[in-house]
Amino acid sequence: QVQLVESGGDLVQPGGSLRLSCAVSGSLVSVFLMGWYRQGPGKQRELVADSRISGSTNYAASVKGRFTISRDNAKNTVYLQMNSLKPEDTAVYYCNAKLGTYDFWGQGTQVTVSS
Repeated sequence: QVQLVESGGDLVQPGGSLRLSCAVSGSLVSVFLMGWYRQGPGKQRELVADSRISGSTNYAASVKGRFTISRDNAKNTVYLQMNSLKPEDTAVYYCNAKLGTYDFWGQGTQVTVSS
């Protein structure tokens, strides 16, 4: 059974940085399309960034230039480095792994950006 466990969420001031981690067990992170999604208060879940097996990455317009997704195949972990955080980045952040019809989700980690 594939499991994804996120960590790294916290309360941070505007302009600050956080790094989220997603540890994958039960399979190799290298075979999946890995993504980070978020769901803010009263909002639908949205894609923040994804990382393809080819190495290419994709970002939502709202985070481009501030967030960076990366994967460490040796540690079977995916990261989301978040810089220049804004109050509108406040959300629960979810890690996702896709392979064909398989679609796995973590439990989420809370990020709150507030002074």
